Amino acid sequence: MPADGKRLARLQRLERVRAIAKQAAATAAAEAEGTLAQLEALAARTGMLAADYAGRNDASDGMSLRQLGHFAGGLQGIRTSTLADAARARSIADGRQLELTVAERRRAAVEERAAREAREIAARRETSALGGRKAIGTDLE
Repeated sequence: MPADGKRLARLQRLERVRAIAKQAAATAAAEAEGTLAQLEALAARTGMLAADYAGRNDASDGMSLRQLGHFAGGLQGIRTSTLADAARARSIADGRQLELTVAERRRAAVEERAAREAREIAARRETSALGGRKAIGTDLE
């Protein structure tokens, strides 16, 4: 195989590797987005529960009222913790999206290089096929 063909084959292999890396980055980004969505839903649900329990006024005595307040406060603490987890998950998801964008750019760059190399090889073959004939006539024709 000529050097041009080896170079093109190498570029095509590199493109396949970059496509696999892009797919892995897409999978990681999707997982991070899923985790973020779950944490945000959990925080919203916990917040609704805390608000529901905090708004109750069916306590029969002071001890029940204290326990209800303590329980609602605990739910609010869980919500705060879940919101912090969601914020961390959001930054991770943003990072994964950035990695996906970089992987796509790398794959596209290699794809373009491989296409350019293939066009150059085809152009050289076409030129050599036409240029091998003896010219007929003068330069003026």
